[in-house]
Amino acid sequence: MTAATADRTDSTYDNVVPDRAWREEVRRLVRERDAILLAHNYQIPEIQDIADHTGDSLALSRIAAASDASTIVFCGVHFMAETAKILSPDKTVLIPDARAGCSLADSITAEQLRAWKAEHPGAVVVSYVNTTAEVKAETDICCTSSNAVDVINSIPADKEVLFCPDMFLGAHVRRETGRENIHVWAGECHVHAGIDGAELSRRAAANPDAELFIHPECGCATSALYLAGEGAVPSERVKILSTGGMLDAARTTRSRSVLVATEVGMLHQLRKAAPGVDFQPVNDRASCRFMKMITPGALLRCLREGVDEVHVDPVVAERARGAVQRMIEIGQPGSGE
Repeated sequence: MTAATADRTDSTYDNVVPDRAWREEVRRLVRERDAILLAHNYQIPEIQDIADHTGDSLALSRIAAASDASTIVFCGVHFMAETAKILSPDKTVLIPDARAGCSLADSITAEQLRAWKAEHPGAVVVSYVNTTAEVKAETDICCTSSNAVDVINSIPADKEVLFCPDMFLGAHVRRETGRENIHVWAGECHVHAGIDGAELSRRAAANPDAELFIHPECGCATSALYLAGEGAVPSERVKILSTGGMLDAARTTRSRSVLVATEVGMLHQLRKAAPGVDFQPVNDRASCRFMKMITPGALLRCLREGVDEVHVDPVVAERARGAVQRMIEIGQPGSGE
């Protein structure tokens, strides 16, 4: 994936403190490289706050593609930097640490997808944007968590659908569309899957006045709807939302407290969007170790040394770009991860 990677045995950047000097140096180097600095919602607060833009991976990639900057520095995990390269093939894309992977993206390979397609000839492949470039290249149309239902509804009802890789988002789509001809890959994000229904039930019972913001990748999404159906939590307080949807809901909520089921990095943006609301995680251990590999030191090394650069094979990128563009044509996926 990378043409140039930093020397991992160099300890120069191990204990970099994100202080004022660091912030000034980062911003100076961003200008020097004619770069746009992007940070995913799950990054540590210091990385989010130094970025030009913070958001979900697809929205950030689209912002970068529309910018005049010649270099994109993507503080996120590897598939996100790949998506930025797919949408901006003529720009240099850097990721502060190319080892920052993703358990969800890694849960299906292009080879596995090709074999699955062979078992269901004629089926339409819908892949979550949280996939590798090679998987996107084998995909008919991508989706985000906010537009997955619209994407599925755009497909003729008599067509089989192969949905990958997230089984919890797939279950949500099945539930919302009522379609029975959707086959769902058994993949998951290890962080979201670890936010389970039992934990949600305990937290909801202890906070009876709180709204619930639940990401559809979470293992507790079905439990949240069950709680609403049983009357344990008023149905209007249960919201299944993408990260962008959470921010929108945060700005309009009348609740004084909200329980949030997603990676804990999201709390920083939610608290900034609605400082008068008490946002608390359903699971305070829901932290992605891959996201947190993008440290202040890694960002500084990236900007100083021009590593790690992301490359996507042009043929793969062209095919993957088509799957992303077909999704965009259906609607505005915007902040939809």
